[in-house]
Amino acid sequence: MPTISKKGTLMPESPIRKLVPYAEKAKEKGVKVFHLNIGQPDIETPSAAIEAIKNTNIKVLAYSKSEGNIELRSKICNYYKKFNVSISESQIIVTSGASEALLFTIGSIMDPGDEIIIPEPFYANYNGFSVANGVNIVPIFSSIDNNFALPKIEEFENLISTKTKAILICNPNNPTGYVYSKKEIKSLIEIVKKYNLFLIADEVYREFTYDNATHTSIMDFEEINQNSIVIDSVSKRYSMCGARIGCIISKNKQFIDTAMKFAQARLSPPTLAQIASTAAMDTGRDYFDSIINEYNKRRITLIKGLKEINGVTVSEPKGAFYCVVELPVKNSENFAKWMLEEYSLNNETIMIAPAGGFYSTPNTGTNQVRIAYVLKESDLKSCINILKHGLTEYLKK
Repeated sequence: MPTISKKGTLMPESPIRKLVPYAEKAKEKGVKVFHLNIGQPDIETPSAAIEAIKNTNIKVLAYSKSEGNIELRSKICNYYKKFNVSISESQIIVTSGASEALLFTIGSIMDPGDEIIIPEPFYANYNGFSVANGVNIVPIFSSIDNNFALPKIEEFENLISTKTKAILICNPNNPTGYVYSKKEIKSLIEIVKKYNLFLIADEVYREFTYDNATHTSIMDFEEINQNSIVIDSVSKRYSMCGARIGCIISKNKQFIDTAMKFAQARLSPPTLAQIASTAAMDTGRDYFDSIINEYNKRRITLIKGLKEINGVTVSEPKGAFYCVVELPVKNSENFAKWMLEEYSLNNETIMIAPAGGFYSTPNTGTNQVRIAYVLKESDLKSCINILKHGLTEYLKK
């Protein structure tokens, strides 16, 4: 029998989706499952995006340019102008989601065996992207005790080796909701300048900040324009996860030219999704103000409710729409499975993402989960109640 590759064997399962079969079985039994495991917003996609697809008069659904349609890239430039960031269409490559943008980025700047430093916990798929490219993640631990703030710069320096090529951050952070301060970003800038590294910033949640927290983009700092690579996406910003449209932005021409080879190899990003995304980018500020206010109310409701559950510790997210929760259990994955397989309250249960998969260090975060507050407040209150009673029953075992 033919054998599977070592790379395929090492490829990690997604903690966000690996429990889907358990959720499906629960639904087959008639149990309602609240999905707190994935950042799929219930916010309506801007109507302009939907109408743009409905009203298209395309006769042939052809390939687009490998770098993406000029209309969309131009709209991305205009979007960043609102934040006093000047970029040109030639400094953007449109991708099939931020995931492809990260795959192209890692493939363009790193060789097998090279190292990338990432504060953990981090977006779980970073593990997969690194394995796919034969790259080694060097994790640097951040703690729930200080809301997952950026570790001390000395800790970063201690991890830099001759194989280190880049530092990757997600800001605002998925899964923690932490928003890095301007001071923290500046400290990273000093490191990448000192050691001649790339600084990759996944900024897909930049619009979503709360409690007067301010997002600082690495593109605000011209002195590292040859070191900086920004990953962006329409998925969360416009509630268009299914469009699978993201982009790479960089002023480093050699990097963009290299990433373009990867873009050409997969031919083009999806044409219809680009049309929808182009229309979505005309969405006014009122849209964002409304949904940020909605997410903030959900955040307050969720955090307040979680803090009232005995034995639960929760971080204080200031951005995105996630939080990391520490539970009074030894193994959060076993608990998450049990909630789907064996427990329901009034024929309802919850699906949560075990946080162990958001760490690279083995046996870390095993009593934590990530919760996405992408459901309406009334549903979140039900979820909190289900979790509270579920924990009580589970701890009796």
